[in-house]
Amino acid sequence: MHAEPVPAHDRMRLERLCRYTCRPPVATERLSLLPDSRLLYRLKRRWRDGTSHVIFEPLELVEQLAALVPPPQFNLVRYHGVLAAGSAWRPLIVPDSGPDSADSSGLAHSNCPERKQPSEKSGCRPRNYSWAELMRRVWELDVLECPRCKGRMRILCAIHPPEAIPKILEWLGLPTRPPPLAPAVPGEDSLYYS
Repeated sequence: MHAEPVPAHDRMRLERLCRYTCRPPVATERLSLLPDSRLLYRLKRRWRDGTSHVIFEPLELVEQLAALVPPPQFNLVRYHGVLAAGSAWRPLIVPDSGPDSADSSGLAHSNCPERKQPSEKSGCRPRNYSWAELMRRVWELDVLECPRCKGRMRILCAIHPPEAIPKILEWLGLPTRPPPLAPAVPGEDSLYYS
């Protein structure tokens, strides 16, 4: 699998990428509701045994789709051999991502004689971002900017014992209990009919 960056000015490729990532898990134009509230999915090509469509109960289709979702924090790309994360030879063939490893063209030198030997520890910093950095990267929201003076705020402490949190919230005059959750109400466009 090869990931290729899309330049910001290439609007056609950017639109194609957005369409690809926003596509539904099944082709909705081939999915139809039967009178008995079951779902019929027409296949794109006939199977070898001649099957041209599949019929599901609504919950059964959701089960089939849920099986395709990988578990959280599950790495879908696997590397083996010298590209594996634990390989002692990986630093010799994978370019460094640091600023000192790239020349003015932005290319890393993978065949430099000054490269580390496989027995040395790699100085690679893991990508563990702080919550403030993640908020800035995802929502372009700088949570450490003071709303009054626009200066930089800093974290004074993190409160971990759960019994201390309600006391602090009460002292600040803030609610200590979360708001109640409203029950889910099925919409009119629901697949389930009574």
